[in-house]
Amino acid sequence: MEGFQKRINLKTVQETKANEGNPQAAELAGTLSPSRNIKEHKLQNTWTLWLLDVDPAKSWEDNLNKIGSFSSVEAFWRLYYRIEPPSKLKLGSDYSLFKENIRPTWEDPSNVQGGRWLIIVNRNSQDVMDLLWLDVLLCLIGEACHHCDQICGAVVRIRRKVNKISIWTNNAKDKEAILEIGYKLREVVRLGNNTSLQYREHKKVDSLDSKSLFLLK
Repeated sequence: MEGFQKRINLKTVQETKANEGNPQAAELAGTLSPSRNIKEHKLQNTWTLWLLDVDPAKSWEDNLNKIGSFSSVEAFWRLYYRIEPPSKLKLGSDYSLFKENIRPTWEDPSNVQGGRWLIIVNRNSQDVMDLLWLDVLLCLIGEACHHCDQICGAVVRIRRKVNKISIWTNNAKDKEAILEIGYKLREVVRLGNNTSLQYREHKKVDSLDSKSLFLLK
């Protein structure tokens, strides 16, 4: 948890982004190329950010675009400040952040036996959604959970009725790991008292018996 807190504290880079006279702050905000003089804080994993666009003329695979990868805290912030927040995406679009070599599909070998913790976000709470998504990203890349090896990635989906943020794990049968991850998300993500977390198995999402395995309020 100590390492996670150190990484979380790097959120202060947002406060210095507007200081154009500070080359280091500008670099971390993504306005300058990386400098050899700045020591980067390495993450335990390399992560890849994906964008699922909405073009009816293209297949799902062709609509899935890799935005970029990063393996340090500073590289994360450079990428984060270069892209639109989820609230600015078109209806039907997704952002996905997954560990290197894991694609954001249920069919990927790392995902096929897993499930997801799901957060439902009202369409009227766009600013809240952006904050929740950032909290989830920091939780993942900061390896905040004891069972972080079972976390594959996270997805934010922009839909007409509600938006959804989900955190994917690789083993839907490991109840101990699933609950530990869920309680940690409940602790570090600013969900509020009226927002619950529900866990569902990937294989049963579209079936008639698609019930939540766990529910945290």
